[in-house]
Amino acid sequence: MTTSPTRWRLDRQISVAVLIAVALQAAAALMWAGRASARIDDLRQRLDAQAPVAERLARLETQADATRASLARIETKLDRP
Repeated sequence: MTTSPTRWRLDRQISVAVLIAVALQAAAALMWAGRASARIDDLRQRLDAQAPVAERLARLETQADATRASLARIETKLDRP
């Protein structure tokens, strides 16, 4: 007995409601993906805008450390008899 491969076919017993539900779910998934992409783009733009601020903050921290070290040396010299 030979078994012939059966072809895939859409059965007529699938209701229209099921097809509509699947289409709505697919549309909702695409809308969600679009909103997620928009949020990621917005966050990327914010990060790019904050890069110069972060660089300036790093420079200010370095200057504050140098100022503290200088102040410590001055205090040490003042405390010596």
